[in-house]
Amino acid sequence: MSAQEYGKIIARNLRRIASDAGKSQADIARDLKINKATVSSWMNGTRIPRMEKIDMLASYFNVTRAEIMEEHSSRKRTYYLDPETAQAAQDLFDNRNLHALLDAARGNSPENIRLATDLLTKLKGTNPDG
Repeated sequence: MSAQEYGKIIARNLRRIASDAGKSQADIARDLKINKATVSSWMNGTRIPRMEKIDMLASYFNVTRAEIMEEHSSRKRTYYLDPETAQAAQDLFDNRNLHALLDAARGNSPENIRLATDLLTKLKGTNPDG
């Protein structure tokens, strides 16, 4: 794989991770005390962050190095046979802040999964520590 292709993979992953976390490039630059132009170059794939910066980003976003550095299939996996339940679980999975609920959600109805997701999302929104 070329450095250019590798940079695009990292850029795509960083954009997705930042979006999931609700963070802008300016937020990342400010919070990590990194030049905004550097963050921009990572996000557009023109530069590849060094490993210590990958580790810093992984820690900041609470993700693994692999989530930043590796190609991820866009195909969504499902562990539920009922399509409605599968969609409710996928919605839960797509919210990185609520991943721990996936195991607890097994065996529940889609309505109960959505109820738990909505409740915890609202509770998290009222928590000043976020």
